[in-house]
Amino acid sequence: QVQLVESGGGLVQAGDSLRLSCGFSGRTFSAFALGWFRQAPGQEREFVAGIDWTTTNYADSVKGRFTISRDDAKNMMYLQMNSLKPEDTAVYYCAADAGRSTVARTAGYQYQFWSQGTQVTVSS
Repeated sequence: QVQLVESGGGLVQAGDSLRLSCGFSGRTFSAFALGWFRQAPGQEREFVAGIDWTTTNYADSVKGRFTISRDDAKNMMYLQMNSLKPEDTAVYYCAADAGRSTVARTAGYQYQFWSQGTQVTVSS
């Protein structure tokens, strides 16, 4: 019953910024751990960033450039992407997990619910 609807993707130039947004509905948002993943053409889905109730976690490739956040009052999660590089080009997905574990969720199978994805293209 959980649905995640994503927006904010687009075409930008290297060095630009984008903010992805993901709206959540169906269950109590604050009970979910959240994450962002991306998948480039012909590639496997990879972890980008995660946030639960106390901590954030980032892939090394985006650390220092991307920021994950959540607004439980608005049932929204965000990925602020700065200093974008061509290698950031991918379809980006937001994801949610109802599990209570505090272990870092860096694999896709650790999330139960997914958005449809939004395309981010970074030109050189």
